[in-house]
Amino acid sequence: QVQLVESGGGLVQAGGSLRLSCAASGRTFSTYVMGWYRQAPGKEREFVAGIRSGGSTRYADSVKGRFTISRDNAKNTVYLQMNSLKPEDTAVYYCNAGFSMTIWGDYWGQGTQVTVSS
Repeated sequence: QVQLVESGGGLVQAGGSLRLSCAASGRTFSTYVMGWYRQAPGKEREFVAGIRSGGSTRYADSVKGRFTISRDNAKNTVYLQMNSLKPEDTAVYYCNAGFSMTIWGDYWGQGTQVTVSS
């Protein structure tokens, strides 16, 4: 079992930056593929970025070059640095723990709202 708690969301102007954090409980954090997903109003949840235990990463095309995912296994934490934010990045962002970079895992955080104003 893994419990995930996100933080760091907020309101930012277009072009600005935010850093999301996801703190995980449990001693097996380092074994999980960690991911960030987002869901905008009226839309389906979509993949944003993922990172394996060893540090390899994958990004959605819409965020490549602007977002960076990282993890600190010693702190059981995964981060999402978001730069050059756009209004279309507005969504609730969710942290996820699983075993695949292409399929979300069973464990979700409660979500954190990111709002980008134009």
